Amino acid sequence: MHRAKRCFSAVFVICTLWSSTLSVTRYSIPEEMERGSVVANLAADLGLEVGVLAHREVKLEMFQESNKYLDVNKKTGELYIVEKMDREYLCPSKTATTCFVKLDVIIESPLRIFNIELEIKDINDNAPRFRRDRAELDVSESATPGERFSLPNAVDPDGGINTVKMYKLSESEHFTIEIQTGSDDTKYVDMVLTKALDREEHAVHHLILTAVDGGVPARSGTANIIVRVLDTNDNAPRFDHTVYSVNMTENSPIGTLVMKLNATDLDEGPNAEIKYSFTLYTSEKTQDVFALNPNTGEITVKGTIDYEDMKFYEMHVEAKDKGQHPLLGQCKVVVRVTDMNDNYPDITVKSYKSTVNENIPVGTVIAIVGISDRDTGDNGKVSLSINPNLPFVLNKSSDVLYELKVSEPLDREQVPEYDITLVVTDGGTPPLSDNETITLHLLDVNDNGPLFPQSFYTIPVMENNAPGALLSSLTAFDPDLHENQYLVYFIIEKEIVNTSMSMLFSINPENGNLYALKTFDYEIEKEFLFHIEARDSGVPPLSSNVTVHIIIVDQNDNPPVIVSPWRAHGSVVEEKIPRSTDKGSLVSKVIAIDTDSVQNSRITYQFLQVTDATLFSLDQYNGEIRTMRMFSYRDPRHQRLVVIAKDNGEPALSATVTIKLSTVETAVKAYSDMTEVPLEYDIFSDLNLYLVIGLGSVSFLLLITILVTCVLKCQKPKPSKAAPPSRNSVISDRNSTIADSTLVSNDAYWYSLFLAETRKGKLVVRQPVPKAGSRYIVSSLPRSTGLTETSDSAASTLQVRINS
Repeated sequence: MHRAKRCFSAVFVICTLWSSTLSVTRYSIPEEMERGSVVANLAADLGLEVGVLAHREVKLEMFQESNKYLDVNKKTGELYIVEKMDREYLCPSKTATTCFVKLDVIIESPLRIFNIELEIKDINDNAPRFRRDRAELDVSESATPGERFSLPNAVDPDGGINTVKMYKLSESEHFTIEIQTGSDDTKYVDMVLTKALDREEHAVHHLILTAVDGGVPARSGTANIIVRVLDTNDNAPRFDHTVYSVNMTENSPIGTLVMKLNATDLDEGPNAEIKYSFTLYTSEKTQDVFALNPNTGEITVKGTIDYEDMKFYEMHVEAKDKGQHPLLGQCKVVVRVTDMNDNYPDITVKSYKSTVNENIPVGTVIAIVGISDRDTGDNGKVSLSINPNLPFVLNKSSDVLYELKVSEPLDREQVPEYDITLVVTDGGTPPLSDNETITLHLLDVNDNGPLFPQSFYTIPVMENNAPGALLSSLTAFDPDLHENQYLVYFIIEKEIVNTSMSMLFSINPENGNLYALKTFDYEIEKEFLFHIEARDSGVPPLSSNVTVHIIIVDQNDNPPVIVSPWRAHGSVVEEKIPRSTDKGSLVSKVIAIDTDSVQNSRITYQFLQVTDATLFSLDQYNGEIRTMRMFSYRDPRHQRLVVIAKDNGEPALSATVTIKLSTVETAVKAYSDMTEVPLEYDIFSDLNLYLVIGLGSVSFLLLITILVTCVLKCQKPKPSKAAPPSRNSVISDRNSTIADSTLVSNDAYWYSLFLAETRKGKLVVRQPVPKAGSRYIVSSLPRSTGLTETSDSAASTLQVRINS
């Protein structure tokens, strides 16, 4: 409610600067305004809504000032004073007629920048002050009226009308003052002798010099002037010119000669010897930059000449003789400084975003960059640039401001961060430049799905594995970071014969290790095909899957099983052969099967024991036992053969059969001729069925053999003597009988076919069928008999019908 009392009168001016397409808002306020004083309603002047301003971030940036003097009330939109502003501190140059403070109002969401120029008007808050409050002058009594004497001038930090405007001298009949104005409007005062002096009447004059400024109310300062009257030295030194002008280049080396002053004195002797010195009018700063040789009058450089600090210097020099009563002459030397390109341009980064998401839209402002140069003319013209290969661009918003924007899509997986070097260059000869590097870090977003090194994995697993065994490690890679790269693995469910994959395998969800949950049997399960998915933890999550092919590798875990000749467990096979058997005749055939595969199922046969090694030979591949020669009367009637069937596994497994051969004198016809019959079959897992069928078949064959033998014995002889059966026919019948029992499948497995029974005109052959698609070949059925065959896989029965 007291805002109106605290607010000073403010002059508001808005100018549109079309040269830079930038609006500048100008305000004018007096210095030393109290804290909290309102400068203006910034929201109304800039056309902003106060309600919207409260929800947007507002920044106030002052150029070349670290103190915060102003701020914006976001609730009311008013620009108010935070700290008192002293014009003499902000604009120390006495030559400046106006004092402007430049600042930027930056409003984000969306980003808008407003340029503000605040004029600080001077108030009379400083009183004039003399450098010395006491000045002593020695004046010869021979001084003529009109002679001038320099008095110390007063200094007032205020400017304009508030600086020193006049001087007053206390009442004196001999002296008066004259005020002179310098090129910078500084007031200088000379004391002028108006009446001749008489040392004998008045040796010392005490005067008071008062300096008054032009403020309202006026302020003043005083200095004591003591004039001592000296004896006569009637000629003062004189310079050739009262004003000298010299041009100097800034940064001239120390010791450089500026000029040499020359003053002459018409007196002789000590009264003509001259000593040069700076007068009190010469500022201390000027005396720090230039040196004056008191004997020669040479002015040389002893400090740094900086055009940006001072554009010209004024030196007030006096020449004083060495008379008993020295006299002096004065001149003014003006040194004008020529600018050089000696200042490097400056870079100021504002509203800088150091971290952004990698999917930041193109055109987003990353930073606002300000540039400046203290030089003038072409030396002060600056430009800003960056590396053109970076995905960023500079947009010039004013003569001294640039916006750094994203020009291309960014990808953290390719470049996680950017070092952006800002290079500012001026237009001098040679040009000067400076640079500043800012680092932009990209934050990860979930834009990459997990990747497996392979799209298809084939994993061999040895059968009879231990449950829980590690099969393989299926690891995917996600180039994202943090939760976006944390992967979870799981098996995509797939049922096989009412069994899900999760019942057979498990996968560690954290590292992708694949385990077997059961022991696999190659003879039952040979392969599995399923999918594994890897999913990251991002939002939304991304995933990918891979196909896994598990191949069960066969192990030599099944020994060969001898199915022919059949015998009870642990018993000996007994067979009879005629003693008249020829060389090379088939005696018997050993058939073994192995449920393993490939190498492990390849069976070879060898004699483990044999009564006479010269009598029989054994084919190691098909198991056929043949005679190597004919029987002699010396050979025993009973031969004992032990055959071992060995598979090709590592280590090898084996089975043995013992065959007891008895030789007889007569031929025995055991089987009828049979015709090859194809047979499809399945494999029974129970071996006991083989034993039952084999036992029945052998019993049936034995019964048939006995019946045939009896019939032959009981036949009556005919009148003509019949020829006995030849040895070759007996051997042929025997071979046919043995061959009739052979069975082969397209998988190269050898089986024995057992004749079980005959019922109602059917010859029923029972044999386990290994698998679908296999075929049996039944050999040597009687040619005179018409046969058909059917296969009942479910009952594992081959039926051969006799069509008579």
